[in-house]
Amino acid sequence: WAQQHGHQVAIDRFASAGALWFQFHEKKYDLLLLDIEMTGLNGVSLAKKIRRENEAVQIIFITGYADYIAEGYEVAALHYLLKPLDEVKFYDVLARAVTKIQRNERVLMLEMGGVLQIVPFYDIQYVEVDHNYVTVHGKQAYTVKKTLAEIERELDERFVRTSRSFVVNLSFVRRISRKEVFLTDGTALPLSRGNYEKINRKIIEM
Repeated sequence: WAQQHGHQVAIDRFASAGALWFQFHEKKYDLLLLDIEMTGLNGVSLAKKIRRENEAVQIIFITGYADYIAEGYEVAALHYLLKPLDEVKFYDVLARAVTKIQRNERVLMLEMGGVLQIVPFYDIQYVEVDHNYVTVHGKQAYTVKKTLAEIERELDERFVRTSRSFVVNLSFVRRISRKEVFLTDGTALPLSRGNYEKINRKIIEM
């Protein structure tokens, strides 16, 4: 697959989930192909441990069991493939993984007090404006003197305006009502009436 599509890959193989977990902190992995049923720690439990520390790595489950599909989506798995593998489907999922990896490399650069702060797009939950200042909310909050429109132009298609004062990262949206957008951490953002249909369409497209 890599040769056909002009990609260079380095592949590590592990005999158990525990062996991968031991090595995981020493190397930067872009993609994990995990079985489910393994001796000791199973693939889903490993993925949950990894997700607590790394939100960017892409996870694909490859297994002979369909019982864990719901749990797979709890850890934001890219896909769940059943054995025996269909080569066409597998290659399609690998192509999707590359697209996601490339998207995760995108960052927002904020100048704060003479220091350049680099914030990965995948870390940004939402952006809000208050008068002449914009706050970018992620693992930390960063406030800079800019307009919301200026920040919006630097973001990509996963970010959508919910109202005059807020832009949300659709990756963090859990549910939507007519008046509010609810994020995975429970945060509720106001949703203006004119943006309800727009944000629903964007989520479907994603």
